[in-house]
Amino acid sequence: MEIGSVNHETAGLFVSGWCRIKALPEKLKANVIEVIKKAKKLGQDDPRRVIHSLKVGLALTLVSLFYYFRPLYDGFGMSAIWALLTVVVVFEFTVGATLSKGLNRGFATLLAGALGVGAHYLACLSGEKGEPILLGLFVFLIAAASTFTRFFPQMKARYDYGVLIFIFTFGMVAVSGYRDDEILKLAHQRLSTILIGCTICVVVSIFICPVWAGEDLHNLVAVNMEKLASFLEGFGAEYFKIEEDGERVLIMIDDLQAYKSVLNSKAGEESLANFARREPGHGRFGFRHPWKEYLKIGALTRQCASQVEALNGYINSETQISQEFQRNIQIFCTKMSSESGNALKELASEIKTMTYSSLADCHVENAKTAVNDLKTFFKAAMLENIDLLEIMSATTVASLLIKIVTHTDEISESVHELARLAHFESVELLHGEL
Repeated sequence: MEIGSVNHETAGLFVSGWCRIKALPEKLKANVIEVIKKAKKLGQDDPRRVIHSLKVGLALTLVSLFYYFRPLYDGFGMSAIWALLTVVVVFEFTVGATLSKGLNRGFATLLAGALGVGAHYLACLSGEKGEPILLGLFVFLIAAASTFTRFFPQMKARYDYGVLIFIFTFGMVAVSGYRDDEILKLAHQRLSTILIGCTICVVVSIFICPVWAGEDLHNLVAVNMEKLASFLEGFGAEYFKIEEDGERVLIMIDDLQAYKSVLNSKAGEESLANFARREPGHGRFGFRHPWKEYLKIGALTRQCASQVEALNGYINSETQISQEFQRNIQIFCTKMSSESGNALKELASEIKTMTYSSLADCHVENAKTAVNDLKTFFKAAMLENIDLLEIMSATTVASLLIKIVTHTDEISESVHELARLAHFESVELLHGEL
């Protein structure tokens, strides 16, 4: 029995293993098809990703000429590898990010190389026994001080990569100089190849299908405002279950929930603004374009989005209030919501087209009028001794909408300030009185 049982188990394992081997080609084929589909979708979502990949390949090919051609290789030797490494590390998706990393790497290498050579010659003055001790002391002090500066928020945001390269380069030059007498030649070759790599990255990034961080920031701020506008325009109909011709007005759930990405946009906006400051003037964006104003608008938009997040929790809530009270409050709340949404949509359009009009101000004023009318209605309702517990949900929604109107007004002022500083073109208001 035991021998038969063992043979049966062995046969079962063999059959199971054979089935897995037979299924392996089909599984591999399915995985390959899945990867191809994901790669295709990735490229279709943003074709610039494909172009960026080709640009990196081109930059690496150009730098590899230092190995392919003997005269160039003889001039730099094995130090040419630093040009290849520089392209891999420095070349980023946007021009601003590439410039930022290139400048950080170039200046850090130059400064660290100079200090490394200086430290080497100072250590040489202390004699053969004192040289390694003094070099070790220099490396310790420079590395410790540089690492500490990385904890400063501004240094962390703008120059963290440069500080890392500074520490790395100083250590390499100072320490390698102890065993290599041609330290100046070593420092010169390393600096030259790094600068060449950075230059190739910047040239390819700017002159071949450039992707500008400033333009991405510009569009991101406008799109975030449009997402809030879409929610506010549809909120009134969704919350009050508004019907037209006996049929419920249907609002796309995706349009209502699109605002959630706005809440997490701070890091992306700050990163793009930091890179945009380093970019040269391009297209509609001058050299000293007011990028800080975009951060102010983004911060105000997120404050508005936080109120929208709270408002979203009341969409499907069940409220037991009198039809007359609901009908009255519906008029004011729907107007506040729709007018705020229209204002944000107009402001987003102003940013996208870089034009200025007073149409958004008209929507904001209409929303403020609705706020005043609502407050007057509530004062009258209080005199009628209405049960507050019955209208608690409705009053909370109204309070949130009032805050959203206030934030919309602040966003409008900030956008107009951007229009003034960036010299947006003024357009005549042809829509007539609202």
